[in-house]
Amino acid sequence: MVQSARSRTVLTLYTTADDIQCHRVRLLLAAKGVSYERVMVEPGQPPEDLVDLNPYAGTPTLVDRDLVLYDTSVICEYLDERYPHPPLMPIDPLSRARLRLAAVRIERDWLPEVDTIRAGGRPADAARKRLREQLLASLPLFKAARFFLNPEMSLADCLVAPVVWRLPWLGVDLGKEGRPIVDYGERLFNSQGYTRSLTAEEKAMRP
Repeated sequence: MVQSARSRTVLTLYTTADDIQCHRVRLLLAAKGVSYERVMVEPGQPPEDLVDLNPYAGTPTLVDRDLVLYDTSVICEYLDERYPHPPLMPIDPLSRARLRLAAVRIERDWLPEVDTIRAGGRPADAARKRLREQLLASLPLFKAARFFLNPEMSLADCLVAPVVWRLPWLGVDLGKEGRPIVDYGERLFNSQGYTRSLTAEEKAMRP
């Protein structure tokens, strides 16, 4: 169980050990300092209770008393509203919309490349090149503020940071040109909250 003195309410999170979307939710919970029970799920082997809770039997799945949530974006926005301190979205609608749209682009453009790399084989090399190009094309977004498109940590960072964390493990080298992205990652990786979000498998992705 992951615990914090800031919140005694116990949630249950069904999560795999190294999935980016699961890491996204774990990072959000760590940033909020929220206690939760972590139930590890082997890919392709959902436990019976998860099958009963989630019609897709997938992860992440969040259980809060009688409420069951299983879409990652829905889970993240629910947790940000359920535990409002610290807030992980800006107040103004324009900034919120920009961050939501950025998350959609990452899910549609970056994450499929990560999946292809992890699957291995000949397509992985092309996916590494495409992911590197997409990240470098996003440099202005990393340079725009201290965090991703925002002066403070936001829900978008909970998705971006797990991708950046995995780059060495995925064999994606950004080179000198990508230094702003590396610096961005280090600002988050050195925090206690980020460390709490990691599983043993994710810690092993970086020496």
